[in-house]
Amino acid sequence: MVHRRTWTRTLAVLVTAIVGALVCLTGCARTPDPGPLRPVPAQRIQATPDGLVLDGKPWWPAGFNAYQLGTDWTVNEGCGAEVDLDAYFAKLPPRALTRFNVYSSFAVHERSGLLDFAPLDRVFAAAARHRQLVLPVLAGGSGDCEDGRFKDRAFYAGGWREQSSASRPSYAQWVETAVSRWHDEPSVVGWELVGEPEASRCGPDSCDWAERACPADATSVLRSFFDSAGAMLRTFDADRPIFAGLVGGDQCGLAGPGYLEVARSPGIDVLDFHDYRSGRGETSGPLGSDLATRVRQAHSVGKPLMVNEIGIDAGSCLSTTTRARALEDIIANHRALGVAGALLWAFVPNPRESACTYDIGPFDPAWSVVRASIR
Repeated sequence: MVHRRTWTRTLAVLVTAIVGALVCLTGCARTPDPGPLRPVPAQRIQATPDGLVLDGKPWWPAGFNAYQLGTDWTVNEGCGAEVDLDAYFAKLPPRALTRFNVYSSFAVHERSGLLDFAPLDRVFAAAARHRQLVLPVLAGGSGDCEDGRFKDRAFYAGGWREQSSASRPSYAQWVETAVSRWHDEPSVVGWELVGEPEASRCGPDSCDWAERACPADATSVLRSFFDSAGAMLRTFDADRPIFAGLVGGDQCGLAGPGYLEVARSPGIDVLDFHDYRSGRGETSGPLGSDLATRVRQAHSVGKPLMVNEIGIDAGSCLSTTTRARALEDIIANHRALGVAGALLWAFVPNPRESACTYDIGPFDPAWSVVRASIR
């Protein structure tokens, strides 16, 4: 989901910082005394054709998208409001799942331009303290909360391996940095390579959706990206599943049978669908690219599919209680279709109650929906 917040300040990473960072890509010490290396925990999560397995038992996860958990205004540019991490994770029921942004922009000190992992380290530490589970998203297709640049066909066709400037690491370098640093965290259930990817070409004046064009090779470009980037990620974490991050509708390269071709990639273990609507009675996605079709396609390739974003506007346009009842119905329907889990969009610490938004605050009745949905 686009966060509708474009950075106005340029992310300045010093060349010397990048050079130094590349030296310690596989695990800079987090304290002055690193002590003995922690053992990598046994694999906790498996993706099976029938769904997910957690600690040897079937798991139907529910939870929230909380994209801004790594925001720390004393350190980074962030994305959205700061969150009391202990309060958030303590409130979650056991076996819940939180999907959040682990973008390279969150690991850069706003004033010095040097790498600073502390805000993201604190998220993983808080999740571990409260025995909670997280799904890190390594980049976003829209560019929001990163450099503001939409990731177009050129990115997926090979630009992900290149630095966009001398002062900015490539996406491939960030994947190595992030996965190497946090792959032994017990809270991590898997990795999402890119949130909502699509291989469009930008227009001459902008990358706004109305000006994009869809090239004929968009599906093969996305398939090749997942094949290659997924294989690379597995060299740093061979155990945890890779989540696709796909919207699942009729986006460029994914419409109709394109989704199935991308779904076959060995670089994907868990498929995605994102479901936004104004109420409970609507269809999830356009005909032929709808949720029921995507679930059938997922089953045909032997992979589970999660609806990792479910959003219904509430606040000034709908009561949160009415929304919670709609979410109950939607999740029940998803489960009946064969969906493997559901995450709500989106937790925020300061919901805009006087506006019509997807915001879910700390006291929203949607929390009860999450609690009741976990299996």
